[in-house]
Amino acid sequence: MKGFNLKSDFKPAGDQPQAVRELTEGLALGKPHQVLLGVTGSGKTFTMANVIAKAGKPALVISPNKILAAQLYAELKAVFPDNAVEYFISYYDYYQPEAYVPSSDTYIEKDADINDHIDRLRLKATSSLLERKDVVIVASVSCIYGLGSPKAYKELCVRLEKGQKKSRETLLSELVRISYERNEVDFSRGKFRAKGDTVEIFPAYLETALRVHLDGDGIEKITEIDPLTMENLREKDRVYVYPARHFVTTQPTLERALKDIEAELKERLEVLRAGGKLLEAQRLEQRTRFDLEMLRETGVCHGIENYSRPLSGRKPGERPDCLMDYFPDDFLVFIDESHVTVPQIGGMYEGDRSRKQTLVDYGFRLPSAVDNRPLKFPEFEALVKQTIYLSATPGPYELKKTKGEIVEQVIRPTGLVDPDVVIHPIRGQLDHLIQEIGSRVKRKERVLVNTLTKRLSEDLSEYLIEKKFKARYMHSDIDTMQRIEIIKNFRQGVFDVLVGINLLREGLDIPEVSLVAILDADKEGFLRSDTTLIQICGRAARNVNGKVILYADSVTGSMKRALDEMSRRRVKQLKYNADHNITPKTIVKAVAELEEFQREAKKEGLALLRSAPLERLTAKNLGEVVEGIEAKMREAADRLDFETAAAYRDQLFEIREMSAQKKFKEFKIAV
Repeated sequence: MKGFNLKSDFKPAGDQPQAVRELTEGLALGKPHQVLLGVTGSGKTFTMANVIAKAGKPALVISPNKILAAQLYAELKAVFPDNAVEYFISYYDYYQPEAYVPSSDTYIEKDADINDHIDRLRLKATSSLLERKDVVIVASVSCIYGLGSPKAYKELCVRLEKGQKKSRETLLSELVRISYERNEVDFSRGKFRAKGDTVEIFPAYLETALRVHLDGDGIEKITEIDPLTMENLREKDRVYVYPARHFVTTQPTLERALKDIEAELKERLEVLRAGGKLLEAQRLEQRTRFDLEMLRETGVCHGIENYSRPLSGRKPGERPDCLMDYFPDDFLVFIDESHVTVPQIGGMYEGDRSRKQTLVDYGFRLPSAVDNRPLKFPEFEALVKQTIYLSATPGPYELKKTKGEIVEQVIRPTGLVDPDVVIHPIRGQLDHLIQEIGSRVKRKERVLVNTLTKRLSEDLSEYLIEKKFKARYMHSDIDTMQRIEIIKNFRQGVFDVLVGINLLREGLDIPEVSLVAILDADKEGFLRSDTTLIQICGRAARNVNGKVILYADSVTGSMKRALDEMSRRRVKQLKYNADHNITPKTIVKAVAELEEFQREAKKEGLALLRSAPLERLTAKNLGEVVEGIEAKMREAADRLDFETAAAYRDQLFEIREMSAQKKFKEFKIAV
């Protein structure tokens, strides 16, 4: 087995060597649960990487949201350049689940916009797990949702080897069976084309394609090619082509599943009719018969995931296959920001069950549809043998599992101490905040402002723009790719102030931030709990000039507990600095260039070009901005740079749409 080759200019320092040793020893002793209490800026990710390298086992890293997952993915990919570090998050840019509202008799059909690039990364993750052992998958909580059977996924893999006996017809048939589409014109991911004895395949999980030369009834040569230029890159002796979708099934399994669905339909119709639910029975029969016909003729149907139980041969109530089933038996799980992620994992099942049950009750789905679901928490626990929880504020679940035992990592190798915390009255807070922001901007430092609502974050960013600051907002309505672009631009100084809510809490690694302002700090609740306050304050802990301002008229219990804990950590760090003669210095960290995300973001028009001054778009300068973008679009077209011209064109479409809706004042976007 190929091991993990950790490459870094740094060596473990501060509390890191002790943490790596204790965690590695715990794994060797077979401890099922360990907690790493690591403060912001102490290098938890580097500690995790060292533990993975020493343990030598495949690892799953679960993050609470997509943007932190992207950050972890970039950092781990940088220290494990020779190993398979993969990314697995939900591939939906937009998702409206199928639902029925009985009170208004409203049926909402499933509607989704799948991100093609993230779909490729998901398929790449599973193919890597089946091909090699030195794999780290960085995932969001979507890793506990149902996925196609790893057994079927592996069985249907098409093996191609130089000299192998395989006819052209057999190869084409095998590709169609694993959901590849024949297209002689549009040669893109998940498609193939055939010209004479040459078959070109674009694997759904790769950025390069394959050219297979056939000679009679055998494979003469296999070449990896650039799908854009069609140039040869390298010859291959052997390759494996995995299915283009996770939900695939063999023909015998499909035939058995069709019989099972027919039997379930018959049984369910009898129950509905016996209960006088004739409308529901008619609806269910019509919908299911149509799906059955599609499955017979094409092997797929709309909403095929709702038939995952019969298609995989599971029993009623049996858990679905998920990403963790693609791992070998012995693998590690790291749960990042566990105080948030663990409750997320535990809460996914109930919400999904409630929605599906309504669909079943009113004849939109068969009862087996409820088994297309995320894992229940006990099922998740049963799949995982060894877990390490990482958090600056571990939750009650983690501490209970380890009986209060923790591995502490509160010393920062940089010598940075927890930031100074100042409490300021709410009266006059905006004037005070603007003054503080101004002083930071002069020093080319960044500012995070944390609010309680989305509307307030939008209004505040607009107010700051009117005051001539470069500001943006970020909240859950902004899609994943654009969030990544916003954080990157923030670090690079494209703008100076980022306003947000929850997304500015856990884990954001932005050492350029020297000021964190928390509005309404004395409003008790989960957004202002002691855990949350410690997490938000930690965003300023990577900068030597770090400062936190709590805007409050009183000191709540949560505020006091947070201040006491930060004071304890501060004392310990100062003692370490004195003992080792360390002068605190700001963390210097290169901006993780997540090239594949940036490239795709540009393709999809999610990131607008830096030269367009949209951050200060107002009614007065609207015409001037439009003229400038039109000029740049024509210039790009004249020099045949059509990709850039198309991006400028998309900007114009968005601006005109906002203008028509009179919303251009509220428009914020990463530039």
